[in-house]
Amino acid sequence: MGQLMNTHEVAEYLRIKERKVYDLVRRKSIPCTRVTGKWLFPKHLIDLWVARDTEFPGPDRAAPAPPVVVGSHDPLLEWCLRESGSDLAMLSGGSLDGVRRLAEGEAVMCGLHVFDADSGEYNVPVVRQACAGLGVVLIEWGWREQGLVLAPGNPLGIKTLSDLRDRKARVQARQHQAGSQLLLVHLLSDAGVKLGDLTMAERPALTETDLGLAVLEGKADAGLAVSQVAHQFRLEFLPLHRERYDLLIRRRDYFEDPFQALLAFASTEAFQARAREMAGYDTGGLGRVVYNAP
Repeated sequence: MGQLMNTHEVAEYLRIKERKVYDLVRRKSIPCTRVTGKWLFPKHLIDLWVARDTEFPGPDRAAPAPPVVVGSHDPLLEWCLRESGSDLAMLSGGSLDGVRRLAEGEAVMCGLHVFDADSGEYNVPVVRQACAGLGVVLIEWGWREQGLVLAPGNPLGIKTLSDLRDRKARVQARQHQAGSQLLLVHLLSDAGVKLGDLTMAERPALTETDLGLAVLEGKADAGLAVSQVAHQFRLEFLPLHRERYDLLIRRRDYFEDPFQALLAFASTEAFQARAREMAGYDTGGLGRVVYNAP
């Protein structure tokens, strides 16, 4: 949790009277929480609250985006969107495709997991470059376990990425704009394997679920996906990498009902139970502001 301010401190920070702060609290118009009888105000949420009504030039003042979540497919997020009553629909097309769509006003939110090999960071570098001037924030959704999803019993005995090449495994690819495909190329490079050395499936899988089904149905021997996919279809799993999956949204949309409904549901016991049931998730930091664009 970020820095917490008390009533007096938030009044000074906002340059308003303390009486006005209590009035905002009474009307539930300001982000706050009550701990041991005292009102406390998370500074990063206050900054977002202020920025919500800030005038931005150009696209940020455009018409509201459609209630669609684009970008990378995530099984837990997909379930949460259905159960939360947020009225948000999911259209998975890969992390980079989602960032583009959000920047062009085609969606209200984007899920992404783009690893930047130069900095070792997740998501921030690509968002900083692609969404400059759009007033966006990155919110942590959770950490996920990525690895090779393999056929039951692992008949080819795959234990390393180089085994994919050496044992001529049929590898199910994702679309080139998917974070998983970008990660696969990075991991292969670290292992001294070129993507062109592998026997790739003719058509890419557009979602994590599609990849799992391809392996389950014998159309591929392996593919890179989150461990939940292997768990769901009772496939073998070789863990390779731990990644952070974030939600990208404009500041103006952060406090709107759809996103707040999603966050509220993600704090319930029903959500926590589901996250524990799914394999490979760590949602301890869910809701943390990872990046708040200047």
